[in-house]
Amino acid sequence: MKSISKIMGVMMLLVSLVYTAQIKNAKTEMVKIYVNNSQCKATIEKVGNLKNVAMVSWNEETKMATLTYDSSKTNQQEILKRIANAGFDSDSFYAPDDVYAKLPSSCQYKRNKKMPEAMAGHDHSSMQTPMPKEHDHSSMNKEKKQDESPLKTIQDNYFSVKDALVKSDSKAVSFASKELMNSIAVLKMGDLSQSEHEVWMKVMNVLGADAKTISQTQDIKKQREAFKSLSKNMYELLKTSKHSTPIYYQYCPMQDANWLSTESSIKNPYYGAQMLTCGNTVETLK
Repeated sequence: MKSISKIMGVMMLLVSLVYTAQIKNAKTEMVKIYVNNSQCKATIEKVGNLKNVAMVSWNEETKMATLTYDSSKTNQQEILKRIANAGFDSDSFYAPDDVYAKLPSSCQYKRNKKMPEAMAGHDHSSMQTPMPKEHDHSSMNKEKKQDESPLKTIQDNYFSVKDALVKSDSKAVSFASKELMNSIAVLKMGDLSQSEHEVWMKVMNVLGADAKTISQTQDIKKQREAFKSLSKNMYELLKTSKHSTPIYYQYCPMQDANWLSTESSIKNPYYGAQMLTCGNTVETLK
């Protein structure tokens, strides 16, 4: 049996080397993935892998994953986001509770009893054991949130995309969408509240994909079509937050689509000057 195991190990190593060799600009890093045993190893590696772009190999003994990726096309954070969305925590990303709950029980690691040391300082309240008052960052997060939401930059860039669509300025739309993509990529998840974090884990990929789609074209019709999905998911995200000034969720019956605005008056991004005031406000976020 030991011989068979060794042979299998060598074969896996050879396969790994072949795949790694196909990744250009290869960068390799070691990160911890919180899972109890090897039953979910295949899932972790499957969701982390991207053909010729990224390869993940998780070690049951060390609980460490080796990430090898093309640094010109992706990064550690993007790989760990995919793994977290499949239910597995890392030091950078906390899997949504509902996804984690669906993992096989043998893969779960009793996250509610002890917070991984490396996560200390982040707002993962459902995982945290009580901390000394001087180290309790929850009050600090609340004070910070009152001053400025961690989602503010994303929010502002979304409104720049919307304003450019209102003006039917496709170049400005494309530029603003690139800024939105950048702000999505650098968001510090530890600054989010628990409710924001849970929604963020569900929408971040599609937000990034929609922003990318809009940024890559200067066809105003295609930009407006992608803006529908972008607006829907921005609404799901922003309704979890408190806002110092109202945000208006508005509706265009001609397109059966919504958008968000800081203005109560209607300025329709789906038609611009053609039907600028078509629509109505259906909800106000405060």
